[in-house]
Amino acid sequence: MRYLSSGESHGSALTVIIEGLPAGIRINVEIVNKDLANRQAGFGRGERMKIETDQAEFTAGLWNGMTIGSPLTIMIRNRDWENWKDKRHGKNTVPRPGHADLTGLLKYNADDIQTIIERSSARETAAKVAAGSVAKIYLGQFGVKLIGHTIMMGAITAENVPSAYAKLKSAIEKSDLRCADANTASKMRGRIQKAIDTGDTVGGVVEVRIFGVPPGIGSYVQWDRRLEGLLAQALMAIPAVKAVEVGEGFENAGLSGSEVHDPIYYSKEKGYYRKTNRAGGIEGGMSNGETIICRAYLKPISTLQNPLPTVNTKNHKGVMAPYVRSDTAVIPAASVVAEAAAAWVMAVCLADKFGGDSIKETLRNYKGYLTQIKGR
Repeated sequence: MRYLSSGESHGSALTVIIEGLPAGIRINVEIVNKDLANRQAGFGRGERMKIETDQAEFTAGLWNGMTIGSPLTIMIRNRDWENWKDKRHGKNTVPRPGHADLTGLLKYNADDIQTIIERSSARETAAKVAAGSVAKIYLGQFGVKLIGHTIMMGAITAENVPSAYAKLKSAIEKSDLRCADANTASKMRGRIQKAIDTGDTVGGVVEVRIFGVPPGIGSYVQWDRRLEGLLAQALMAIPAVKAVEVGEGFENAGLSGSEVHDPIYYSKEKGYYRKTNRAGGIEGGMSNGETIICRAYLKPISTLQNPLPTVNTKNHKGVMAPYVRSDTAVIPAASVVAEAAAAWVMAVCLADKFGGDSIKETLRNYKGYLTQIKGR
């Protein structure tokens, strides 16, 4: 399975083409639209979110709401396109520190930074969420569920986070920060408000938990098939993400092996299992049957109301970077994007493992595998 996206931040639309979905999966458009709405929500988001109301339009690949094995095409229209049609004549020559502006200008031999901004913009993550939402529908056929949520805003960390899927999902849906710890969420809102008042921005950490993955997804036989590597790449490709960990990755690096590794147990009811999950559900490049836990660390958004020094590329004179509308904190939205990115990786890995041109064939292969590993 693979997908490609196209479209610019202020173009007429974003487009996603998904190839490799088996036939026979019912796609509920409202599920996709709910994920798109969640990506737009959250305290600290900017003015653009008041303009857009993202809706998925399926233009190919469905018949009576079911996948038919051909490429699936989704379009997400940009309402802001109408506001920008007449703004394409001037040239932007002042790059913003922290953005793709200057490096993209050099790489593509451009003379207008806006041509770089249009595709490097985080607006593209709407397409990523649409693809990930379809991936979640696919994963649901196997009982696999994902949750992306906020665990840190600035230096404020969530402490009371439920481990069970249902409780975690319920707590997150009650929070406009997608934070399961209500007490911490209040402090996080205060931290964002302080940044709004001072014209600054806030970074943070999002966590994705993946429930119901059987052991053996991913592989150790080649570097580019290791599950943690695939997840890390997908999360690192989200704008503003600068670090990724699986399980207690950062903390484990400073401990002894006896303090880190998860002892293995066995019972007839559970089969093989672990009482701890410091590995984050992945060992040796493969899922081990425990909940997969990965985290993405995001820098503060680069566009600042109190801008930093830069250089005008037209005359090489020092100036202050321009301020354009932007978010103060994108961590809640990033948790939705991270969930989608992880979902896509897991969908591809399950499709590679169990194959099938129809979902019935795929599920037969899946059930056969579960029978194979049961009681070993």
